[in-house]
Amino acid sequence: MHFILDQLCIHADRALKTLTPGATQAHRPYPPGLKNVTPLLAEQDRAHILGLMKVNHVGEVCAQALYEGQALTASSPAIANAMLHAAQEEEDHLAWCETRLTHLNGAPSVLNPIFYAGSFCLGAVAGVIGDRWSLGFVEETERQVCRHLDSHLSSLPQYDQETRMVLEQMRQDEAEHGDAAQALGAAPLPGLVRFGMKCLSKVMTMSVYRI
Repeated sequence: MHFILDQLCIHADRALKTLTPGATQAHRPYPPGLKNVTPLLAEQDRAHILGLMKVNHVGEVCAQALYEGQALTASSPAIANAMLHAAQEEEDHLAWCETRLTHLNGAPSVLNPIFYAGSFCLGAVAGVIGDRWSLGFVEETERQVCRHLDSHLSSLPQYDQETRMVLEQMRQDEAEHGDAAQALGAAPLPGLVRFGMKCLSKVMTMSVYRI
């Protein structure tokens, strides 16, 4: 009983850290560095990039929640540790997105807590179903995130090199996480599950871009 309470307290603390702007610190330097700040953006471009970065930020919030939920219910300590390690690596992305939002005079979406809660529950369910399926969920999530980042990169104004450098590094890391999950024995997800994940991602993107 004490172990369960301890785990719940730990995950609650991590949730608060994830949802509190500025509480998560990157372990690696901000990709563009301190001197490569984008020139003054046209207002229309700034609003579009701000919307994209809010979406990317909530995506990283969801990644933290998914990994935390999966680690909580994983049957293998090795898989649980792999999930927590991946979550730690994703902290860089969360901090970088917050930095870019600050440079754009923006703030994270107010919907973040809702998406965190939903993602944590999905991760916990995936962990209960089995480690191979949980890893398959990670692999498919990362593949979809890579496609999503590709679409953002293609829609960025050419002169916004700051955002581009952040997203390119994030994409490289996400691809590596997907490959790592596959190497650990990820099971391919059924087509219906993949389709459902795409639909949920679209709902998140459309709502967070504006709110």
